[in-house]
Amino acid sequence: MSIQWYRRAGFRIVDTFPNSEPMRATNSATSWGWVARLLHWGMAGLILYQLTLGFYMANFVEDLFRQFQLTQTHKSWGFVIFALAVARAGWRLASPRGPVAPAHLPRWQARAAAATHGLLYVLILVVPLSGWVYVSASPLQDLLGIENTVFGLFAMPDPWQPGNAAVANVARTVHGAGAVLMTLILALHAGAAIKHHLVDRDDVLRRMTWGR
Repeated sequence: MSIQWYRRAGFRIVDTFPNSEPMRATNSATSWGWVARLLHWGMAGLILYQLTLGFYMANFVEDLFRQFQLTQTHKSWGFVIFALAVARAGWRLASPRGPVAPAHLPRWQARAAAATHGLLYVLILVVPLSGWVYVSASPLQDLLGIENTVFGLFAMPDPWQPGNAAVANVARTVHGAGAVLMTLILALHAGAAIKHHLVDRDDVLRRMTWGR
């Protein structure tokens, strides 16, 4: 039966979402598109997983065989995150500019937010790249002939000549320090989003979640 039939019969038809429309793929002046949201939350989940896995296997796993297995998993997801970061940067350049900071936000907070986002983008690229250089230049890889594979599907090329301990040590330091800094920035980022939603009562969080 059609909606018109129900109306003629005296039923009241209520539109639950009177102003709803399909979520657009590209960004707008008031909201992020579904592509940006998918990349944002997908990468957020993978990065949190990687940070937790890296901390766990570096501090709590003593069995060498188990550590080797976890390291291969860590490498694989690191490759995925780097690929998604490149895709996200490309989409950011290709799609329209997203929402700007709320008008009520002080200038220093807007600048701090922009700087934090910029640093986070840099770390999303630097952390997996430094990890890649670290495992490639490692003398252990040179000794055992370990390939850096992605879920066992294909081997990544070595960006550095294996067996260079000095390069491996620098890359390892950058990788570890970058992961710690990323953890702090993510905590600050999440805290700011919660503040916007619960204290400021603006639409900053909704722009990247359920808002249209």
